[in-house]
Amino acid sequence: MRILVVGGGGREHALCWAISASPLCTKLFCAPGNAGIAQVAECIDVGAEDIPGQVALAQRLNIDFVVIGPDAALVAGMADGFTAAGIKVFGPSKAAARLEGSKSFTKAICKENNIPTSASENFADVAKAEAYIRSQGAPIVVKADGLAAGKGVIVAETVDQAIEAVRDMLSGNRFGAAGSSVVIEEFMQGEEASFFALCDGEHVLPMVGAQDHKRAFDGDKGPNTGGMGAYSPAPVFDAAMQKRTMDEIVLPTIRAMARAGTPFKGVLYVGVMIDAKGPRLVEFNCRFGDPECQVLMMRLKSDLVPALIACADGGLKHLDLRWSEQAALTVILATKGYPDSYPRGSEIRGLDAAAKVEGVEIFHAGTKADGSRILANGGRVLNVSAMAPSVEEARTRAYRAVDLIDWPEGFCRRDIAWRAVSRKP
Repeated sequence: MRILVVGGGGREHALCWAISASPLCTKLFCAPGNAGIAQVAECIDVGAEDIPGQVALAQRLNIDFVVIGPDAALVAGMADGFTAAGIKVFGPSKAAARLEGSKSFTKAICKENNIPTSASENFADVAKAEAYIRSQGAPIVVKADGLAAGKGVIVAETVDQAIEAVRDMLSGNRFGAAGSSVVIEEFMQGEEASFFALCDGEHVLPMVGAQDHKRAFDGDKGPNTGGMGAYSPAPVFDAAMQKRTMDEIVLPTIRAMARAGTPFKGVLYVGVMIDAKGPRLVEFNCRFGDPECQVLMMRLKSDLVPALIACADGGLKHLDLRWSEQAALTVILATKGYPDSYPRGSEIRGLDAAAKVEGVEIFHAGTKADGSRILANGGRVLNVSAMAPSVEEARTRAYRAVDLIDWPEGFCRRDIAWRAVSRKP
């Protein structure tokens, strides 16, 4: 098959890395791609959210199958564009992608189907939102209703912080149209985990769980980011927790979407908060997590391509996936200043030496090539990933590789997987 992957980040590099290993893939393209993806796929400079451009590219290249990586493209209806052109695609329709594109839509699904989640209300009026916050107290969570690149969640420690967040979002200053309405929800105590399930509209094939680190700095300090690291498996998300998440959250949602005439086909990313009572839904995403995708692809022993095709064709009930028992961990190297403003164009050295560390793969997220040089071209720039028999060993290998990279303009967290490590006797 001639396969096109849409996107240019670390998630897409991990997907291209896995897809390129499939005997079903005869030629792999990625648009727009990045300097790392260019090592395993032919990169073509078409924007990841350019629906007409991506469809035209797929037609020109005689593409058999398209894999859409980014959330914004899916929420905008890119999968529908390929379907209309008669090209097979992995990724939900615009109607099904509302599970990520509208937090209020997902909350309504939860209420209608008794899916465990936090209590919440949604508002477009500042005064009503402020009154609700004052009545509930803090801590409390304020979320932009729409997509905000993983940064539209404010965990407010005080009522004043929550009110400031509401005013900032509803004014349009912070997230534009994505913040034209907000969801205000109770602060959930517990441990957060990420779970992924492949869906063909009717059947669901569970993948595995992971944990990511959303805050910018060690000790879970600083602003929320798109993710500063991840690891899998996550001790908190054992087989019993996976079964409960499937039975209480995933399956009711997939059935509800099918009944509504908007079947979900693709990967459902389930963010859950786990406490003594079990899992509660934090949010859905309609694509692979970034950086969770990187650790999932490293642990996956099966060929990824048949599973992605089955999501499009409706054949998931005949498939199973095999996973490595080893742990995988990824550390994000980001440009200093991220998630706020940051410079571009600094040179990154030492990648060849870092990649030689045992068990290490380096996925590029925001890079571009300048001749033989690799330059930083984004906020999250590199995903230094490692496999090992234990999470501690994977972490040691990943940080050994990080320390071989010469990039003074970058930073990373040094405590990825602290929850898993702290559980050990």
